[in-house]
Amino acid sequence: VQLQASGGGTVHSGGSLRLSCRTSGFAMDTHAIGWFRQAPGKEREGVSCMDSHYGATYYADSVKGRFTISRDNLERTVYLQMDNLKPEDTAVYYCATEGPPRGKCGSTSSGSFRFYVYQMDYWGKGTQVTVSS
Repeated sequence: VQLQASGGGTVHSGGSLRLSCRTSGFAMDTHAIGWFRQAPGKEREGVSCMDSHYGATYYADSVKGRFTISRDNLERTVYLQMDNLKPEDTAVYYCATEGPPRGKCGSTSSGSFRFYVYQMDYWGKGTQVTVSS
């Protein structure tokens, strides 16, 4: 299994970036996949992910309405379109997928979605996103 993230860079607040995650070695239609990020001194957190079943998508509250996850199965690539970027979006962004195909990237409880950050078994090298104010 390999995942290769790209597309990071430095933008001003309000700008946009499109991250790409090229994948190989697993079936995209059975594995959940997602984008995660880690800022200096902070824990890794979920940003957006997609279940394999029906392609349901999920977003962290902090990025809803600004980020969009999508995938192209033929190109074996998952994208994260990031618009209206804010300085607090500055982090290293990773794409990740699960090992045994459970097909779910998180769970919903009491109306809140919890990303399966530590249940993702395969991680690509991150790509740095820096947003200046």
